[in-house]
Amino acid sequence: MTATEKLTLGGLLLALIILTCNLYPWWRGNRDMKLLAAFGKGNLGGLCAAMCPGGILGWVHSRTGTVGNGIGERTSQATTGTTSGQALTTGQLVGLGATGAAVVVITVLLVSLAYKEAGKKDRRRIIGGAYVGSTLSLTAGVAGALAWLPEAFNGAGDAVVAFFQGAGLL
Repeated sequence: MTATEKLTLGGLLLALIILTCNLYPWWRGNRDMKLLAAFGKGNLGGLCAAMCPGGILGWVHSRTGTVGNGIGERTSQATTGTTSGQALTTGQLVGLGATGAAVVVITVLLVSLAYKEAGKKDRRRIIGGAYVGSTLSLTAGVAGALAWLPEAFNGAGDAVVAFFQGAGLL
C-alpha cells in the first residue's frame, strides 16, 4: 500500500459517514457534550498526526487517505453504482517546529491513555475521531481553516521550554 496526499470523493464519503455516525446519537439525544468527548479526543489525535511531516504519526496520517479512498470508492460504487474517484483539492497542516512536536507527542500520548482506559464503544469513537480528523485535514478547506493549529502547538511548546529554562522566574 502506498501513501497518498490526495483525498477522493470516496475518501471524503467514508469520513463523512463516520462523522455522521458519531454526531447522530448526540443530535438525537439530549445533546450532552460528554457524548462527543471520545470522538473529540480521537479527532485531536488525528489532527496531531496531520501536523507531522514524517515519523510514525506522519506515516499513519499519509495512509488514512489511501484507506479511505479505497473503502469509500467501493462503498459509493456498491450503494449508488457511481464512481467517486475524483480527487479533491488537497491541503496540509504545515509549520510544526521542534517545540510544537513535543506538545504533539504528549497530546497523542494522552489520547492513547484515554483509549486504553475507554470501554469498547468509546474506543471505537476515539479511533473514528482520529480517522476523521486525519482524513479531513487532507482537504484544502479543513487544512486552511486549521492553518493556525501548528503555530498554536509551537507557541505552547515554546512556553513550556521557556518555563523549564527559567525565563521570567528570576
